[in-house]
Amino acid sequence: MDNATLFGPGERQPDETPVNQPLADRIRPRTLAEVVGQKHLLEKGKFLYEAIRSDEIPSLILWGPPGVGKTTLAKIIAEESQSSFEAISAVLSGVKEVKKVIDQAKYDLKAFGRRTIMFVDEIHRFNKAQQDAFLPHVEDGTITLIGATTENPSFEVISPLLSRSRVLVLNALSDSDVIEILGRALASTDRGLGTWQIEVDEGVLEQIALYANGDARSALNSLEIAAQLARQLNREAPHLTVELVEQALQQKTLLYDKTGEEHYNLISALHKSLRNSDVDASLYWLGRMLEAGEDPMYVARRLVRFASEDVGLADPKALGFAVDAMRAFHFIGLPEGKLALAQITAYLAMVPKSNALYTAYGSVCADVEKTRSDPVPLALRNAPTRLMKDLGYSEGYRYAHQEEAGVADLECLPENLRGRCYYHPKQQGVEKAFKERLVELERLRKELRKSSSKKPEK
Repeated sequence: MDNATLFGPGERQPDETPVNQPLADRIRPRTLAEVVGQKHLLEKGKFLYEAIRSDEIPSLILWGPPGVGKTTLAKIIAEESQSSFEAISAVLSGVKEVKKVIDQAKYDLKAFGRRTIMFVDEIHRFNKAQQDAFLPHVEDGTITLIGATTENPSFEVISPLLSRSRVLVLNALSDSDVIEILGRALASTDRGLGTWQIEVDEGVLEQIALYANGDARSALNSLEIAAQLARQLNREAPHLTVELVEQALQQKTLLYDKTGEEHYNLISALHKSLRNSDVDASLYWLGRMLEAGEDPMYVARRLVRFASEDVGLADPKALGFAVDAMRAFHFIGLPEGKLALAQITAYLAMVPKSNALYTAYGSVCADVEKTRSDPVPLALRNAPTRLMKDLGYSEGYRYAHQEEAGVADLECLPENLRGRCYYHPKQQGVEKAFKERLVELERLRKELRKSSSKKPEK
């Protein structure tokens, strides 16, 4: 049984499609069965699938990159639940338009018992007061709100609205998903380009998918432009080639080979070259990314991360230098700012490396997750009130600055983690001195514990 049969009372008749409507709109899925991707939400047993099947749709915030189906899903949900569908854009609309939709929704609910799904595209562009306008109507069930955003809802959608909605993360489509969508568009004779009978060379759809980077709308727009150009060249037997696609998009593919190498492969190559202290390879992969049009600030952020993750305390100055390089690029911009990124790349490649801090923090996180959360030792607690002092807060605390060695006989870890050692510095760069310091500190603590055990009990 397909989704159309499962969710709807019989077959639907396709809507009339205007001849001049863009291909991306014509080929838009109309049922769940036509949706490509987002299996983590739409497979049987997954949240959205089951919510639609049971006709219990909560208000939703659909968060994902452009062209992954946010608007499409909202329309399908309205269709499957037999609700009215009202769409507004936060770019073009304000509270006045919202109120108009709300008033109509109240009338439909009272007069016909028909629910309204209100779809707000780019909801993150509404300010707090505008978002507040939805709250009472979401709470009383006048509307089911579906907001779409490309920005993190935690920062862009007000907390009261988030607490009344379910946030669903939509993933960028894979290349294979995009290729499947393009294939459907080429084959469909009623909504796609099937009547044009276009001959498509091997690798063309893969090339378009590569350019689209998970955005189905962008891919379909590219296909439509390239197909129109092919028909202009030969209307009777249009032929789509990789060269024609490049010409249509006015882009080159010289920086990417036919395997469809994606940006995360390049950043991985840069990261691993840096880790292996290969200056030349690091600069090469940096150049490959920047000249291919990668966002330089993305690269800069990754270099900052590398300074902490792979250089760490072997060179404590590396993190500051990486942040300085990122600021320098932000200040100068393109193209001169690329040199700042090249400079920090060469520096990070040459300096000593250590992942000891990265490993230490990973061990800490594992203990935080897996062990009991013991209370803070009494000696480490402040005691600003009489009651807290009577309860033993701060009792036994020793002020390290007043100790002869600058170290006190004080247990600072919770009871269940006493003796745990997370940070194991390596013999690289500055960390070699840190290791010697830790050995000395441990020696002092042992002496303090030993002398403390010899003191007679009061």
